[in-house]
Amino acid sequence: MRAFGRNLFRISAESGAGAGEPPRARPKIGIALGAGSARGWCHIGVLRELEAMGVKPDVIVGTSIGAVVGGCAAAGRLDEIEAFARSLTRTRVFSMLDWSLSGRGLISGGRLRAQLETGLTDVRIEALPVRFAAVATEAGSGHEVWLTRGPLADAIRASYALPGIFEPVRLDKRWLFDGAVVNPVPVSVCRALGADIVIAINVIEAGRPIAAMRADQLLPETVAVEPEAMAANGNGGILSAMRGHASGLRAMFRRRADGGPSMASLMIDVFNITQDRIARSRLAGDPPDIFIRARLDGIGMFDFHRAAALIEAGREAVRRATHELEHVGLVQRPD
Repeated sequence: MRAFGRNLFRISAESGAGAGEPPRARPKIGIALGAGSARGWCHIGVLRELEAMGVKPDVIVGTSIGAVVGGCAAAGRLDEIEAFARSLTRTRVFSMLDWSLSGRGLISGGRLRAQLETGLTDVRIEALPVRFAAVATEAGSGHEVWLTRGPLADAIRASYALPGIFEPVRLDKRWLFDGAVVNPVPVSVCRALGADIVIAINVIEAGRPIAAMRADQLLPETVAVEPEAMAANGNGGILSAMRGHASGLRAMFRRRADGGPSMASLMIDVFNITQDRIARSRLAGDPPDIFIRARLDGIGMFDFHRAAALIEAGREAVRRATHELEHVGLVQRPD
């Protein structure tokens, strides 16, 4: 617990100002929403539960999936992203993945982007009622980039562009990709944007084994094409093409004959381990005032279809942190 944030809140909350003096402004509350692929749906539950407790952020910063949920929340579209998340099935997720042969990523992301960014096209970050930033990484230099101005949809897309999976995004003459490579839980950005008290949400499950990456986490056993996918891509050959992709991808995810991990599992493990180590280092150097960690055992990084369970896990994680929230004065203790 950082003494600065705790003491500042105590000073502002006390009636200590002398007679006739104006009341002191309450401290600014920042929420850092971490990376974690599908597990990031639990950020929705965290924000819902904090809202129910009367905790309203002044600053929201997100990395990767945290930028998706955080950007929607800052724009007043949390209802929409929750409805979208709850509507997902394995088949629907797969039908929205437009496989790319560009060599810059397996998925171009056009169809998924259209779904995630519905209603955000004309929204600019600087016009949001809540201070917001999305964290991305610059290709080549490895610089950490804070996207605090410009189109919200572009910033979100750059922040979740997982290397090798989604194509990188070009913004202001720079190629950007997933911010989880440099700052998986962006506490430091919250403080830089003026937050006095920072609540951080980590869904990487540092120190715990991550559920093995399996074909059935991403790919349906039988591929069915939903009407919107047919309309968007034309009927000719799409079903056979998608079945072909599913077959090839299953081979990538299948365990080897000697019991060793699949190629895809190994890639995901490397990325998870990297995120874990970077997150630990960054959080040790700049710890949040409240650290919320959801219990996500058995939920994989690509279990996007399990939104209901993830959202409830986020709400429960906040309830477990009630004492800490009371300690800094963000939540009132019951009489």
